[in-house]
Amino acid sequence: MARKVKTIVKINLKAAEATPAPPVGTALGQHGVAIMEFVKQYNDKTKDLKGQVAPAVITIYDDRSFTFTIKRAPVADMIKKTLGIEKGSGKTPRETAGTLTREMVKKIAEEKLEDLNTKDVEAAMKIVEGTARSMGVTVASS
Repeated sequence: MARKVKTIVKINLKAAEATPAPPVGTALGQHGVAIMEFVKQYNDKTKDLKGQVAPAVITIYDDRSFTFTIKRAPVADMIKKTLGIEKGSGKTPRETAGTLTREMVKKIAEEKLEDLNTKDVEAAMKIVEGTARSMGVTVASS
């Protein structure tokens, strides 16, 4: 008999650093999932990504079992990592937090492509550029 999906939960966690404390505990506890089991599996699966944010999409079934997939880091985190900055500009558009080259934008877009709702690198680059602009990061138009 096929398991019935009860709900799908999405949470952003630091790779290999999940704990049963919130947000994991609050997100999964209400659905009766074995939280420590998720934490153990998540940390095992993400140990190679340590230091990055690795969002998890958790599918919870009626029998309280679960499966999950790991997504790429959010675009904003990828931009910050590429530029080596702590955070975006809090005063967009008056202040800029840095500048991305077209090559940097393309690299981020290609890395994130499988998680985006497009298969076209050009469209993915526009998504990355939009995120960059909202963070106060300028995109060099070379």
